[in-house]
Amino acid sequence: MNTPNAWFQFALFVGALLLITKPLGAYLMRVLDTNGRTFLDPVVKPVERLTYRLCGIDPGREHGWRGYTIALLLFSFVGMVFTYFILRFQDHLPLNPQGLAGLSPHLAFNTAASFTTNTNWQSYGGESTMSYFSQMVALTIHNFTSAAAGIAVAAALVRGIARHSAATIGNFWADVVRVTYYLLVPLCVVFALFLVSQGVIQNFKPYTAAKTYEPYTIQVPKTDPAGQAVNGPDGKPVLVDQSVDTQTIVQGPIASQVAIKMLGTNGGGYVNANAAHPFENPTPLSNFLQMLSIFAIPSALTYYLGRMVKNQRHGWAVWGAMFAMFVAGTLAAWKAEANGNPIHQKLGIAAADGNMEGKEVRFGIFNSALFATITTDASCGAVNAMHDSFTPLGGLVPLFNIQTGEVIFGGVGAGLYGMLIFVVLAVFIAGLMVGRTPEYLGKKIEAYDVKLVMLVLMVLAATILGGTAWAAVTDWGQAGLNNAGPHGFSEILYAYSSCVGNNGSAFAGLTANPASGDPHYNVTLGVAMLVGRFLMTIPILALAGNLASKKLIPASAGTFRTEGFTFVVLLIGTVLLVGALTFLPALAIGPVVEHYLMGAGTLF
Repeated sequence: MNTPNAWFQFALFVGALLLITKPLGAYLMRVLDTNGRTFLDPVVKPVERLTYRLCGIDPGREHGWRGYTIALLLFSFVGMVFTYFILRFQDHLPLNPQGLAGLSPHLAFNTAASFTTNTNWQSYGGESTMSYFSQMVALTIHNFTSAAAGIAVAAALVRGIARHSAATIGNFWADVVRVTYYLLVPLCVVFALFLVSQGVIQNFKPYTAAKTYEPYTIQVPKTDPAGQAVNGPDGKPVLVDQSVDTQTIVQGPIASQVAIKMLGTNGGGYVNANAAHPFENPTPLSNFLQMLSIFAIPSALTYYLGRMVKNQRHGWAVWGAMFAMFVAGTLAAWKAEANGNPIHQKLGIAAADGNMEGKEVRFGIFNSALFATITTDASCGAVNAMHDSFTPLGGLVPLFNIQTGEVIFGGVGAGLYGMLIFVVLAVFIAGLMVGRTPEYLGKKIEAYDVKLVMLVLMVLAATILGGTAWAAVTDWGQAGLNNAGPHGFSEILYAYSSCVGNNGSAFAGLTANPASGDPHYNVTLGVAMLVGRFLMTIPILALAGNLASKKLIPASAGTFRTEGFTFVVLLIGTVLLVGALTFLPALAIGPVVEHYLMGAGTLF
């Protein structure tokens, strides 16, 4: 960790993040106001009005929390069904130069649920499964709409906090339209052009077949005359040798998808290797800006919060809590990966080399640890290194980041409304400490509000731990593992944490879409994604409606201040305490025990 270059890059990242937070947050103020004016109005305003007219939307007619919720659910349901049918029948649709087949029902369900919920978990290899049409129409469109929906929910909750004696929290349709037209599309056009300048490809050419310098042999599943995999007595596919003398080089509209997958904290890779692939992330500069783009909108939303509630110090306090946990996670992951694996070191690998397994040489240990921390702090899930190959403690950091509810900046919108849940809980705890009714920005936090907060936290915990426990004790759950012992358990725990937390990254040793066609992982993980998105946003919108209806009360000597160092410490403590109490037992039998076994000379 004594690398001046790495410390300089870290400082540069932090400086760049601070530099863009205020101006982007101020711009969000105008975007999320239906009457707000932006510099894009001359070009975009006519398109916005036409959209309202064609869709029958009255942007001035606001919804109560129930109407807002119904609109969100209908919008998401229609989009999910639309995506499902495209994926099932992509072999009958255009822009499929590779002639790729339609997806199986359970894989199509899993993928449709994944992209609808902004999770972008991938039980498939993008370049070997998805046509250009599916990538662009089914998946990339969802990258925009799911991101816009998340920002809309965050805006609705902030309005609920900022308003008083009000019955409405905004217009869902207007929020989604304005976020898409004024924020996501313009940013992505600029970012995609930058990525093309760095070498990310954007075309519609068929894949290129290139001759290798030397043929090599791989093992592939044996198939019968009908093309079905042949299983051995143990139930696992029989492998046979196959000589390879050509390499298929992927082509397609990659830059446009990478831009929104990062800015919208989606994370779904065009190719299976995601941001570790040189066609998705070719240079150190593209790597730096992709990491920055993941945090850009979530960071700016904290400034938007401060402006909306007319307490900018509160917005910066929330930002400070997020930032402190981000720095701690980065340093912990970096230290673990820089220390490396003592077993490898005994085999003659120098300690200074650290753990380079699963990492791109062009990024190295620091940029891999930083990317892993950022992508799991946010609900992004894009990866430039394989988390499954991290050291046990290095892998613990991204896993725990997700289990906090991904509130350390978090996904676009989801990070802010997730952190505000902890803000309400922290204020409630502070009220209990001093023996008075808790207040948050002039509003009393009452039993109904706390029940909604606890419902959100219980959904997160029960679904992650319940799904993990079920898979860990069943044949289908264990069949998907690539590793035994605690690391195998961590693979399962990471999968359900990632899907419920709407992150989408994985310990890639887990096979969720096996050649045998077993649907259990695809179905259960798909359900977990839907639960993690919608059974959490519904009580959050109910909380927004309840807060909006409350009257303001004047501050008094006993009012707990929601800015400053004391509040930041309490907020961080609340997040960490809830996460530790909920998930420490599971983490103890996964990455923690694996760390001690590694020190004793055992690998899995």
